[in-house]
Amino acid sequence: MPMTKPLPDLDDLLADMGAGGSRISDIDASEAAAGNISVCVGWELDVSGRFPDTRDIELPLPAPALAGRTLLVTGSGRRLRQLAQDPSAGIGAVRVHQDGRSATLHTSPRHRFASLTSEFNSHLAIHQDQMARRDIPFQALVHAQPPHLTYLSHIPAYRTTPALNSRILRWEPEAIVSLPEGVVVLDFMVPGSAQLQAATVEGLREAQVVLWSKHGVMARSDLSVAHAVDRIEYAETGARYEYLDLVAGRRAEGLTRDEVKRVATTFDVNSPWV
Repeated sequence: MPMTKPLPDLDDLLADMGAGGSRISDIDASEAAAGNISVCVGWELDVSGRFPDTRDIELPLPAPALAGRTLLVTGSGRRLRQLAQDPSAGIGAVRVHQDGRSATLHTSPRHRFASLTSEFNSHLAIHQDQMARRDIPFQALVHAQPPHLTYLSHIPAYRTTPALNSRILRWEPEAIVSLPEGVVVLDFMVPGSAQLQAATVEGLREAQVVLWSKHGVMARSDLSVAHAVDRIEYAETGARYEYLDLVAGRRAEGLTRDEVKRVATTFDVNSPWV
């Protein structure tokens, strides 16, 4: 589903990031300063009013497909639950230069971070990959730490893509409709590392949610931060049902494979998990 006009302006985008941060906090997926959000915007965006302070920065990796685009990125150490109250304090705007290697970082005089999120390299690499491959005008990325998904990733039997999806997509009919590609499961990798960055880029080519084992998730959307958060919430809901069933001693049936297939057929969903 493509974005429709009128395209969101800066205030709209900041409000979307704030609402997304609040929802992630509401579902206990961002303790303290955990989690981060970014959006990549392909149309002209005037950031000078909210973010008048500027300095040039070197990007952590080449991003030629992002030349001329603007990224709104949460700052390191900022709490997602506070974004809605004062987005200028927790978000920076990155205008990528034509060389794709440098950028101008725009901040507010009230900004309360020394640097952008420590996961900025992964955000940048994913935006670069998706924009280069699909030439989309917009993308939102959300990293969060939903407790039930993260807990299941600590159990070796769940720590593969087929195993996890066979369990979490069986608890409500909406799951297969909202997450047709399921969730790609990655092994544990050090947060912020080049290894995690590369694996996440590859995983998000296959699906719209990637599970970082023993850490959290990264979700993407071509529409809004809210849609990326929705995908996390659907996956976390399935994981919560699975956790409840584990605690109850495997008493519940869940949707059968045939029932999931009937839902997918009715809603014309093409999924490898049907």
